[in-house]
Amino acid sequence: MQGSFQVKEAIADIFDKAKDVDIQIFGVLLEIFGKEKVQDCIQYLSDIGNQRQQESQILQQVGNFTQTDTEQILSNFRNDMKQIRDVLRKLKDHDFNYKDFSSEENEESKLNLIKSIKDNKRMIEFLQFLVHLTSIDNTLIQCGSNSLHILIKMKVDLRNQNFEKITIQNTSLLGANLVRCNFSESQFKNVNISGTNLNGALLFNCKWRDLRICEVQKLHGYCDCVKTVCFSPDGNTLASGSADKSIRLWDVKTGQQKAKLQIHRGSVWSVGFSPNGNTLASVDGNGTVILWDIKTRKKRAKLDGHRGTVYSVCFSPDGNTLASGSDDYSIRLWDVKTGQQKAKLDGHTREIMSVCFSPDGNTLASGSGDNSIRLCDVKTGQQKAKLDSHTNNVNSNGIEIQSDDNKYKDIPTQFKIPLFQNKLLPESNNITIQRISQTPLFQAQGALILKGEFVNYKGYNLRYLLKSKGYCFLEDYKKM
Repeated sequence: MQGSFQVKEAIADIFDKAKDVDIQIFGVLLEIFGKEKVQDCIQYLSDIGNQRQQESQILQQVGNFTQTDTEQILSNFRNDMKQIRDVLRKLKDHDFNYKDFSSEENEESKLNLIKSIKDNKRMIEFLQFLVHLTSIDNTLIQCGSNSLHILIKMKVDLRNQNFEKITIQNTSLLGANLVRCNFSESQFKNVNISGTNLNGALLFNCKWRDLRICEVQKLHGYCDCVKTVCFSPDGNTLASGSADKSIRLWDVKTGQQKAKLQIHRGSVWSVGFSPNGNTLASVDGNGTVILWDIKTRKKRAKLDGHRGTVYSVCFSPDGNTLASGSDDYSIRLWDVKTGQQKAKLDGHTREIMSVCFSPDGNTLASGSGDNSIRLCDVKTGQQKAKLDSHTNNVNSNGIEIQSDDNKYKDIPTQFKIPLFQNKLLPESNNITIQRISQTPLFQAQGALILKGEFVNYKGYNLRYLLKSKGYCFLEDYKKM
């Protein structure tokens, strides 16, 4: 059992013992293991008879070397084999072969290992050797899985690699570039494949189970353009409004539609949750503002006052006031409890496209077709400032991104056009919402699948998701 191990040696120190091994020997060993149908690599390397057989094969390949040179070649070979055997023994009993090194708790050990082996070609070859061993020796699966994760973290070029029959478990391949790799007959279990690029990959007869992928679903159901979306405060529900006059509530985790709310007579331009998540406000092209009870999915109130399309709606931080902006050039403040209008704010000379409360609720910002932003004191209804610099409509205001917050700066580079399009995939006119995140996008244009299993950790079949990403299921076309 893992608890009985007394191994305290740092993983970086164990890898250091393999730094002088001739990299050509890794390929030789994999070929031997395959031919001999080896299942226990360490036992095979420890057998004296096997060692003599390997040395005999080496002698046959030596050619016309002097006796001294031949002895040196055999000495180097024996030393390399001993080093590999000893390192594999240590790795087998180490946490590296029992724990997920992609987890936060093992981050320090992982970073120390990466620092010690970075840019060392022999170590990179050794890591790849460990990955391939998972197709041979099932006692080294976690070791090989962690090795693949580290190769990805080191940004090693893994494109066009043959990973047939490997077994990977309990790790993360987040953001991996595995273009045109062959994963046929591979087995994945509890692996995070979010943001992985599998364009052109081969996946025949795979068994990928308990997969984790965080960007996931497209939400299907609309037959006209989607005007607005908004998350509930707890993040579990997404509300959307459309030109088809409906509001839909979606389960964020499953991607399934929870409810369809239909009472508006015009396009739904904006939706917004109250801070406690119990009320949803929606507005339409006929000047109507509706408050919905989220629990019952019923209308709570209809707020009348605007004379034209209402483009935007926003709750105050305390949830007591609702602001709405319209193309009648006005902003209206509503008492959420009573449904009565509290104030009408004028000043813009064109339609109000967006409204937003400050975090303390004392200031309301509004953006307009008159190219300006106005800040209004909510308590007195007086304009505090007018911000002029835009040269066209101001359509939205949002949460401020601080200038020293760099985590958003690379987002534009993470969304890339697919390399090519699969002509076999059916076209669809369905209008969808796609949820995106800061992680790289999962890609699979032109990847080929024949049979196999692809199931996430909740037991959901990912066939539809993979198809939407560009996978081609060959069995679908054998019947055509």
